[in-house]
Amino acid sequence: MDLIDEPEAAGNTPEFTVSELSGAVKRAIEGEFGHVRVKAEVGRVVRARSGHLYFDLKDDRNVLACTTWKGQVSDLSVIPEEGMEVVVHGRMTTFGSQSKYQLNATEVAVAGVGALMAMLDKRKKALEAEGLFAAERKQGLPFLPEVIGVVTSPTGAVIRDILHRLRDRFPRKVMVWPVAVQGKDCAPQVARAIDGFNAMTPGGALPRPDLIIVARGGGSIEDLWGFNEEIVARATAASSIQLISAVGHETDTTLIDFVSDQRAPTPSAAAEMAVPVRLELMAAVDQMGARASRAVSDGVARRKQRIADLARVLPKPEQLTEDAKQRYDYWSEKLDAALQVRVGVGRLKLGEVAGHLRPSMLNNRITQGRERLDSRTARLTSAAVTQTQRQRSRLDALDRMRETLGYRETLKRGYAVVRGDGAVVTTAKAAKAATSLEVEFADGKMKPAGKVAKTKSKTPPADQGSLF
Repeated sequence: MDLIDEPEAAGNTPEFTVSELSGAVKRAIEGEFGHVRVKAEVGRVVRARSGHLYFDLKDDRNVLACTTWKGQVSDLSVIPEEGMEVVVHGRMTTFGSQSKYQLNATEVAVAGVGALMAMLDKRKKALEAEGLFAAERKQGLPFLPEVIGVVTSPTGAVIRDILHRLRDRFPRKVMVWPVAVQGKDCAPQVARAIDGFNAMTPGGALPRPDLIIVARGGGSIEDLWGFNEEIVARATAASSIQLISAVGHETDTTLIDFVSDQRAPTPSAAAEMAVPVRLELMAAVDQMGARASRAVSDGVARRKQRIADLARVLPKPEQLTEDAKQRYDYWSEKLDAALQVRVGVGRLKLGEVAGHLRPSMLNNRITQGRERLDSRTARLTSAAVTQTQRQRSRLDALDRMRETLGYRETLKRGYAVVRGDGAVVTTAKAAKAATSLEVEFADGKMKPAGKVAKTKSKTPPADQGSLF
């Protein structure tokens, strides 16, 4: 049904449902604006929980709502940011639930070098404020890495320059992680390569690199833009492996240069930073070995001469032992006589001590010990008797208190206990319900028949009557 026919008389005007009208508008807009390019400034940007991206394009008078679905976000070469001037590719569509039209953005590009530089400056300040450029977090490069990981294009001249330079200086094992070095796939692939090298297990099937080189040849700011993306800068900052950035020529600067541990002006210079010159090292080792040999030879010669000089002034060995030999002979001759004297003195002392050892002395010691034992036993017995009496008196007092606080003392003051069927009765209702009653007084118990069960006295008091 055509909505743009000539108007008919009011009575013949067709009627549409809201959905029919909304669908017709949708077909008209999508048919007329199947693909458009819009240059504008980015306004509000919202990333929904579902992953969809919503943002506004605006000029000085109007605002155009834009939508990029979750599956399309990863294909964007530039994620829009508020205030950025961009050129957006997409198709116009409608959202009937809210009676609004919108642009489904499938590609976003920065409009001009000036806008790129403004966005780069903004991103650089944000990362610098987080401390990603701080000098104290940068690591020193290893002196001679065993394995070098290179993140670059496998088909360009960069990898050939790096391999050639390493071969000339000091051949090392090189692992190449192929990535796109420009375009929308550049940033995510470079970030994954850095994370992938760091995720390798030391000593695993694939050797983990000791150093990473991220390299690319020169180009325009648009060509190098992938190395200005935040995902690359954060992956570089999180790398536990030392990293050299060699992106572009010496005059080119990207964000990865500020975050990396070392910046090289060219890929070849990165290879020179990675390893020393093998021939120079060998020459230095040979030179130091020769110096060490000369130092050892000179030291040995000086010590030999010193020993020879000292040997001339030292006495002969026979002269050093003459006094010791003479002292040995002197004391050897006196040893036998000294032993005999010592034995005689010991015997004399033994006789003196043995003279004081008599049976009567031992008997006296035993008698004295027994008397002390009897005295201590008597004291302990007396103390035990006293303690027993004290505890018995305390027990009697507690028993009297028990009797005083017991219910029988209460009965002596004129009270009685009524039991029905063996249980204490406290209400008239319970007494009527009982089949037999028993009343206990201070001097005995009384049953309903008038018989009194005696507990302490056989004769009830004269004034004690029957309750029944």
